[in-house]
Amino acid sequence: MTPRTEVSERPAELADAIAATAAPARGTSPDAAEAGARDDALTVLQALADPVRWTVLDALAEQPRCVCDIQERVPVAGNLLSYHLKVLRDCGLVTTSRRGRWVDYSLAPDARGRMVASLPGAGGTP
Repeated sequence: MTPRTEVSERPAELADAIAATAAPARGTSPDAAEAGARDDALTVLQALADPVRWTVLDALAEQPRCVCDIQERVPVAGNLLSYHLKVLRDCGLVTTSRRGRWVDYSLAPDARGRMVASLPGAGGTP
């Protein structure tokens, strides 16, 4: 049986052991950065793959719109449109601004670049 070592006797060794077993922080290695870029690209492509979301993005590419204007252009139930707008917000392709009771949607400033970079061979992902 090995002698029991108190934590207070070897704090430096304990800290080294914890650091050695901890998972590396995201973005600390080229592999982690590539995996993060790949995950972002897949998230964007999954958002773009749905015809309803594609139609919403097409409408927002022309100009920012309130939900009622989007609803006129996208023939789906309001709760379904709300879901699709949430998916687009969550992946960062659209932004919102509140105007009284109205919520206006617009393409995020980097949306076009992220959409292009998500395509294989576009230089955004390996």
